[in-house]
Amino acid sequence: MTSVPSLSPDQADAWDALAETFRSAGVDLVAEEIAPPQPGKGRVMAVIGKAGSGKTLLLSEITRALRQAGVDLISADYEGRRRKDRRTVAILAPTNKAAFVLRTRGVPATTIHRILYTPVYDPEYERIAEWLAGEGTRPDAGDLTPEALDRARAFYDIHASVPGALAAAGLRGSDFIKGWKRREDGLDIGLIDEASMLDEKQFDDLREIFPVLVLFGDPAQLAPVGQSGEMVFDRLAESQRLVLHRVHRQADDSPILDLAHALSDDSLTFDAFERMLREAASRDDRVIWAERVESDLMARSPVLVWRNATRIRLIHAFRAAFGAPGDALLPGEPLICDGLELPLKHRKRRIDLEARGLIRGAQVVYLGPGRKPGFSRLHVIGAEDPRLSAASIVKIEMPDAAEPFIPYAARMGAAFLHGAAVTIHKSQGSQWPDVQVFGPDIGAAAWSNRTEAGIALWKRLAYVAITRAQERLYWVTRPRLARPAQGLSTDDLAIPAPALALDAEEG
Repeated sequence: MTSVPSLSPDQADAWDALAETFRSAGVDLVAEEIAPPQPGKGRVMAVIGKAGSGKTLLLSEITRALRQAGVDLISADYEGRRRKDRRTVAILAPTNKAAFVLRTRGVPATTIHRILYTPVYDPEYERIAEWLAGEGTRPDAGDLTPEALDRARAFYDIHASVPGALAAAGLRGSDFIKGWKRREDGLDIGLIDEASMLDEKQFDDLREIFPVLVLFGDPAQLAPVGQSGEMVFDRLAESQRLVLHRVHRQADDSPILDLAHALSDDSLTFDAFERMLREAASRDDRVIWAERVESDLMARSPVLVWRNATRIRLIHAFRAAFGAPGDALLPGEPLICDGLELPLKHRKRRIDLEARGLIRGAQVVYLGPGRKPGFSRLHVIGAEDPRLSAASIVKIEMPDAAEPFIPYAARMGAAFLHGAAVTIHKSQGSQWPDVQVFGPDIGAAAWSNRTEAGIALWKRLAYVAITRAQERLYWVTRPRLARPAQGLSTDDLAIPAPALALDAEEG
């Protein structure tokens, strides 16, 4: 029998409500029994709470209980044959970085795109995938040696990743994945983290796939652009909204979370908040009152800003500080995917790139030029198979210039903006060990007296920005940039053995 974890009263109430939702759908967490799905109306629930309220703990424990009850976890890299008695669960996040954050906390998450689209395996290697997943006998090695199959088995037993196991056997993704297709069969239960980032289209797509959908979201974050400050869970009935009120103090009493929750005080002014920041910095080295931006941190952890003009100026200063040439990128420069510029006739290629992680907002590091003109070798931050080569359109916006500078421009492909600084809106779903927040921009939002959904905009911006910091928060007070201590590098992006080879470039 599944033991209910030690939960606070509001978490326990949410657990009970979700357990009843799953029971009515044929998954009994208490008895650890599953039944075939029954036709009927789908159900959407939402677990809502601010940073530190225990959403991730509840998500993790629900996942554990579902798997213990016999529900199969659906991975994005391979899905075996569907059985009539099978019940499934998938843990999803809107971006690779958000999924990566969950995986570092022990929750086996993947992206929404990787569930909407499933890989098509070469038949020869599908037999190996079935064997690894426990659905077949050990196949003949074929082109692989028995030792290579043993390496694949050992890797899969530890990491439960078919592509990783095949890479351990010496294969590349392009050897065994022949393409991607839109999912045709529905699944059972979807647990969606960072649901404040969902737009209506993603929400509708998820409801088509999952009869039971549970959204985990933070009501204090910023709503998707174009949704009038409203999040998809705001429209749910009260009985569908499970609110976690209690904030659980961490064992180390995080001063960053304390600052985030201080923003809920209606009487708090921006000046008073900055005084709180300065006082926190004086007693705890996890909060830093910074008089300049640290350029070394910008290569992997972008400065968070409100205004686009600030973002462009910081990017220009970053490139100048590292001596980046005016007509090319340096290996190690950070990029942000701005979407795919591909016509409809290239739908297969679009699906492939999206499934590999090149979706709007994805964080990428430039590794160098590809073998074909207009191609770039890239490392997708947070992706399970991060290395790829793609036709690229890189746009470097310049201060006081109407048109961006474009060092690399294929006729069509993945479009990128520079990633040394990003808007706070685009930072949602991501976290970094060290985060720099450009305080003058938050001050400008405060002086504008703008509100969003009845809350002062500067407070929403500050809340989202500072809760991106996992370990250390830099509150930057002046528009100055420190000189870098060393040049740009890609050494920190080395993939642990077995190395995953770059896919062959495609047109």
